[in-house]
Amino acid sequence: MSDVIDALVGIAPGSRLDAVRAQRAEARKHAQASYDALFAPAAPGGFTPDERFAVAAFVAGLHREPRTGAHYESKLPAGLRGAVAAQVAAARGEGPYGRFPRGPLSAEDAAGPIHRIDDAARAALGPKLAAAFEHVHMLVFHPRDASAAALQKLLDAGWTTTEIVTLSQLVSFLAFQIRVVAGLRVLNAELA
Repeated sequence: MSDVIDALVGIAPGSRLDAVRAQRAEARKHAQASYDALFAPAAPGGFTPDERFAVAAFVAGLHREPRTGAHYESKLPAGLRGAVAAQVAAARGEGPYGRFPRGPLSAEDAAGPIHRIDDAARAALGPKLAAAFEHVHMLVFHPRDASAAALQKLLDAGWTTTEIVTLSQLVSFLAFQIRVVAGLRVLNAELA
């Protein structure tokens, strides 16, 4: 059984790495099921497929994962690709940034940029997707700065509570997928 992770890594059916992945058949099956549920749900609701792929391309870009980013960008309408690419270029950073509650971890506090989308880019993306990109940037680079105010900005832009949960699940899945793909690529090179 081949899946999207195989495609992103370049795992050929019958290869040594294919056999390694086959040893974790349930993990492979559920990773693909998560992908399918997030990107091809039976009822996407107000979180459209284009918005899902745009968020995925943006997250992959923030993680500097070009092959995964290209996969998601290829699913976008041509008119949206440039706007997403421009936001990736504008939003990249090193992270993580943010402030811990006062205590022993405060020594790790680090200031960093907060991504804000200008009016022209907001018009190209639409207010809902622009708010999602600002929120996603916070999840990727400022996870310790999560707040009720940040969630309220999504609600104000038209996201429902259910869509916000799905957006967060999508970002979490991508963090998992990008790390698995990176690890399997290293292993694939060693087995070659």
